[in-house]
Amino acid sequence: MTDLTPVLSKTWGLDHSWNLDTYVANGGYEGATKALTMDPADIIQAVKDSGLRGRGGAGFPTGMKWGFLPAPDGGPRYLVVNADESEPGACKDVPTMMATPHAVIEGIVITSFAIGCNHAFIYVRGEVVHAHRRLMKAVAEARDNGWLGTNIKGTGFNLEITVHAGAGAYICGEETALLDSLEGRRGQPRLKPPFPAVAGLYARPTVVNSVESISSVPPIIAKGVDWFASMGTERSKGMGFFSLSGHVKRPGQYEAPLGITARELLEMAGGMREGHQLKFWTPGGSSTPIFTEEHLDTPLDYESVGAAGSMLGTRSLQMFDDTTCVVRAVERWTEFYKHESCGKCTPCREGTYWLELIMRRLEAGQGTMADIQQLLDTCDSIAGRAFCALGDAATSSVISSVNLFREEYERHVTEGGCPFDHAASALFDYDSAAEEANA
Repeated sequence: MTDLTPVLSKTWGLDHSWNLDTYVANGGYEGATKALTMDPADIIQAVKDSGLRGRGGAGFPTGMKWGFLPAPDGGPRYLVVNADESEPGACKDVPTMMATPHAVIEGIVITSFAIGCNHAFIYVRGEVVHAHRRLMKAVAEARDNGWLGTNIKGTGFNLEITVHAGAGAYICGEETALLDSLEGRRGQPRLKPPFPAVAGLYARPTVVNSVESISSVPPIIAKGVDWFASMGTERSKGMGFFSLSGHVKRPGQYEAPLGITARELLEMAGGMREGHQLKFWTPGGSSTPIFTEEHLDTPLDYESVGAAGSMLGTRSLQMFDDTTCVVRAVERWTEFYKHESCGKCTPCREGTYWLELIMRRLEAGQGTMADIQQLLDTCDSIAGRAFCALGDAATSSVISSVNLFREEYERHVTEGGCPFDHAASALFDYDSAAEEANA
């Protein structure tokens, strides 16, 4: 079995792990100390050579993304950390910011020095007030200890960090919508090109990275490229968080090399709850096509998961057992995407409305066989035609669930209602009357 590789999470269990003293006592800021003596171009090359790919979902090579910035022209350039984690099933960035906020700050220091940025921003989801406060405290600690401000550690490098609380829109996880929100406008995706590397925040060259991507930079610089590249697979290198939730005995964060299988992770989590079998699961949150038990041995790396018909995404493994109605689960995800659509483009705005309408009708036992085909036709009108990836995300679970569980959809029609007991799958006290009242 593949072993866990606690790197970012190695200090999570320590007393006051979020304090600067605890972080430094366990190797914190060693990477930044080393980086400030290096040529910025060498830092970028090291991150490229490490094979680090963006941990926010898309998996784009991080060092290559930094390298897209144009040559300095005397004007400012920015680094923006996307901490607006809100994908259903994703729960790795908030624990990182709570347990080791200085890992994020150290990553910002190194990245900013490498790309020539003197003002970085952390865009954190406004609802997670506790994480926002902890980041603010960590920023103050870093400044008091000479890691932020002017002439950092006598190098002549200046850097300020602004922690910005977003207004709670899922769409702001899309990098250009995030930039519009950060500038004080309504969070909606921008037309690309130009890409943020050319015209991002305040129309200046900008790098946007996720919390986990930025936090992975310090150990790469401190321990070396070969150390990081020794983990993972040939094209998906390094370690990452795998978030297990749902009907497993021990849900939580499992930091392991990319390429580990869901079966191995499920065994580490104690398996499914007693008396039940795995029915379906998501490899990367609700925006990725669902998998079944036959996919448990698929290596969890970008290439293998893609070849199997899904996406690694945020590595949010939601595990559902045989008590779960797949139609109901997909309906709830569809409601989420319909609610979170920014409304800018017609395919997503209108398409998610109709998907929700049809899904609700089917789940209530009021649909027809024609509705099942209409779901697929509506998805075809959305996928690849929306302004940003939210449209594709909304269709992934619908298409994959119909393909894998069409018989279950048909049962909702022929039996005039949902054939499952919703209370049996609940992880909490279930009140059917309250749900019907809120429907």
